[in-house]
Amino acid sequence: MAQTAPQRLLVLGDSLSAEYGLARGTGWVALLQERLDREKRGIRVINASVSGDTTSGGRSRLDALLKLHQPRVVVIELGGNDALRGLPLTMTRDNLLAMTRAAQTSGARVVLLGMQVPPNYGADYNRQFQQAYNDVAKQTKATLVPFFLKDVADSPRAAELFQADRIHPTQAAHPIMLANVWPALLKNLP
Repeated sequence: MAQTAPQRLLVLGDSLSAEYGLARGTGWVALLQERLDREKRGIRVINASVSGDTTSGGRSRLDALLKLHQPRVVVIELGGNDALRGLPLTMTRDNLLAMTRAAQTSGARVVLLGMQVPPNYGADYNRQFQQAYNDVAKQTKATLVPFFLKDVADSPRAAELFQADRIHPTQAAHPIMLANVWPALLKNLP
């Protein structure tokens, strides 16, 4: 009997998904693969995350990744570096929208991981930044995780859940990050 190839799940992210500052195999994406394997779901996770990537970078790489891997689910974890670099919010939103539509057109379901910016950016900017993710999810009916770093960045233990740079989560934070994503993934897994 021929064995069927596993379904593929593509993660397109930045340093939060690329295990920046962590031992290989300890980030949330590796933990996701372990959980899928434990549950015998027959899904292979492809981590196409690049530290420092922006929505523009992700958008420029996505078409080739979709053709190569033909994923059933695409997780988009980008936008944080756009904010850190002060890039226009309209550009971030447009890139998120284009990536979501491209993935959906290829036949994949999309899970969009929303981000927030530090309070020093101001309440208005933070609201508009969050709204970009909400708008894309609403327009495309993609599944939205409103705040990928929930219970990490807003935790009373936040200082111990971040590396010394206060930007990148520690290994202890990654199971929490996976827990934030898991319910949204479950709705979209084949």
